[in-house]
Amino acid sequence: MYIRRIKGPHSVTLPDGTIMTRADLPAPETRRWVASRKAAVVRAVDHGLITEAEARETWHLSAEELAGWRRAVGRFGVAALRATAVQRYRDGSWNSGESEN
Repeated sequence: MYIRRIKGPHSVTLPDGTIMTRADLPAPETRRWVASRKAAVVRAVDHGLITEAEARETWHLSAEELAGWRRAVGRFGVAALRATAVQRYRDGSWNSGESEN
């Protein structure tokens, strides 16, 4: 049996006590990025399961795109990664739907 050697840990324990493994990450050929997939990549990078460079190479992400995901989660949580929430959370200001008139 062949066991593939990888750099870095096989799993990490997240602050809530759950264990995240590389199997929890999206497939490398992912093209449709829903919030939960983005969040999985951000958690993996933030907690040391994979490096930022590995994430960018695996999923063909730009540095700006990954940084934007990380910034959004850090400021507003996973909800900020939804495509429908981009306008609300853009530029660090959140508008709860109130009229600006």
